[in-house]
Amino acid sequence: MANWPQVSVDTEKEFDMCFACGQKNPIGLKLNFARDGKTARAEFTPGKFHQGWAGVVHGGIISCVLDEAMSYAALFSGVNPITAKMQTKFKRPVQIGEHVVITGWVTKKARRLVEAKGEVSLKDGTPIADSTATMFILSPREEPKGNA
Repeated sequence: MANWPQVSVDTEKEFDMCFACGQKNPIGLKLNFARDGKTARAEFTPGKFHQGWAGVVHGGIISCVLDEAMSYAALFSGVNPITAKMQTKFKRPVQIGEHVVITGWVTKKARRLVEAKGEVSLKDGTPIADSTATMFILSPREEPKGNA
């Protein structure tokens, strides 16, 4: 991580075109995260364009929603993050059309890093996948922008 290139990230722009949460992204997931105490929470029903194997949601989509949940948890805690490291454990496949609940929360916050956990489950609580992430803090977060 110390060898990451210096990349400018504009945290002032709206999130409208974000693949996961952008409401104006025509091919995006359009997730809408809400603060639930110290947890970021959203719900999602994957469709036919989200599959890997026929009828099964692609693992990359599950990883994407987990990354977004943990990032929103960090946003809600007052910082603009970017994911540096993420590990996901899959518990069971998700079928196309199965409604899922996505949650994320911050487990540790330091000067330059945030650690977070995330989970995807069915509405009845059946676990789908869980994840941990370490994120760099780009800057403090003044006020919510876009979908945050």
